[in-house]
Amino acid sequence: MASPDDLTGPKIKLFEAREKIFPKAISGNYRRLKWAIMAITLAIYYVTPWLRWDRGPYAPDQAVLVDIANRRFFMFAIEIWPHEFYYVAGLLIMAGIGLFLVTSSVGRAWCGYACPQTVWTDLFLHVERLIDGDRNAQIRLQRAPWTAGKVAKRVTKHGIWLLIAVATGGAWIFYFADAPTLARQLFAGDAPFVAYATVAILTATTYVLGGLMREQFCIYACPWPRIQGAMLDEKSLIVTYKYWRGEPRTHGTKRAGEAARRPETDHGGDPQPGVPSLEPIDVAAQMTARIGDCIDCNACVSVCPTGIDIREGSQIGCITCGLCIDACDEIMDKIGRPPRLIGYSTVADEFAAAEGRPTESVARRLFRPRTIVYFLIWGSIGLAMLFALGTRQRLDLSVSQNRNPVYVRLSDGSVRNAFELKVRNMQSRPREVEVSVSGVPGAVIWSANGSRANGASTLRMNLPADQVAKTRLFLAAPEAGPARSELTFSVRALDAEGGQASQTSFFERPEAGQ
Repeated sequence: MASPDDLTGPKIKLFEAREKIFPKAISGNYRRLKWAIMAITLAIYYVTPWLRWDRGPYAPDQAVLVDIANRRFFMFAIEIWPHEFYYVAGLLIMAGIGLFLVTSSVGRAWCGYACPQTVWTDLFLHVERLIDGDRNAQIRLQRAPWTAGKVAKRVTKHGIWLLIAVATGGAWIFYFADAPTLARQLFAGDAPFVAYATVAILTATTYVLGGLMREQFCIYACPWPRIQGAMLDEKSLIVTYKYWRGEPRTHGTKRAGEAARRPETDHGGDPQPGVPSLEPIDVAAQMTARIGDCIDCNACVSVCPTGIDIREGSQIGCITCGLCIDACDEIMDKIGRPPRLIGYSTVADEFAAAEGRPTESVARRLFRPRTIVYFLIWGSIGLAMLFALGTRQRLDLSVSQNRNPVYVRLSDGSVRNAFELKVRNMQSRPREVEVSVSGVPGAVIWSANGSRANGASTLRMNLPADQVAKTRLFLAAPEAGPARSELTFSVRALDAEGGQASQTSFFERPEAGQ
């Protein structure tokens, strides 16, 4: 009688446990490029909060500062106010379009070289090699029983990882406050609770993502590999394995001659059983015709930080870091074969090379309709933002009319309205401005701490540096006139730099007969 297992068929595994990846150290052009980019990006991240920028005595001197308390964003000579958030939105849009441009041109170059996940994972991997040794030593240590030496290495490695994670979280909070002051508060225990909480959260995420999850985040959690499918086409540069040159593979150089001597049919199939080959075998011709350059050494797999085999084609786990190119070139040099069996290429070029047709130049790959459109959009947004920054006024005015009461009759027969003025001084120094009104004949204005007798056609105000000055202003005009008149408030800076702003409002009078 058949067992239940026989009736249900083979069991299907719905989950496969992760096999830890131990990338092998490699040297080469792309490894050196990754070293350079990692050093530059880490230096920018850790050093930037400590850079100083003189903005005068009334503004912070930190070069890059997100001042949430005062709602300001400082970046060297640029200062962004809350009402100018469209600049930040423009930068985010440029970053998104820039990713589209880079991906359509050179594949996942961002993922392979500059993505924070890649940079910190790479840093953690180098620490692991420093403590545990290279790939083979790490595998042996992983399989070894727990001894005092293994425990010491594990504690040392994870301790350094935690120090890097703490430094990462600490550097992040320095962008939101004066770095030297906040650093002293952190070590003295006087920093705000939110600072310690932020450091703790970022420490945990950096340690988990960079040290423990590594390639799992890129493969399973990151949305960009899914999006890039719409960005790539047959002319995008990606890391490719040249099938037409590498196949069929051999297992080591010593077996290449043996593989060439195997009797095969003209079409490359299996030999016919019992029918010996009657033709003499030209070993050199057989090796040239039927033996590929790939010797199945798996060097490309052993150096891959995500553990994929690039020879299986384009995959979601490939971050196009180029380390497999360095590894394969090293093997090709040892066996006397041309380099770039694995290299940056396009699908269109690989088909052309396999068919013996000429490939496109780098310029034609990069400058094509899709990339040109992306670049034009990206550049247009950047130029528009630069123009807006260069022409924006550093003075702003906001006026609102008090509606309770709408108007008041004065003893001299005139009508008074009240207004709330907010004058924004976007300079890092105090300024004196002149407020004037037009559109209502015979109108005089005075501030709340003045009097009608001191009223005039203009009013001077002193604005504090980098702040919004608020004042209540009264305006009186003859009663004769329309019930509602449009008027314009104007503010003009009296310093050498100048600048002005204006806003319209309304002056209310009693209806005729009231």
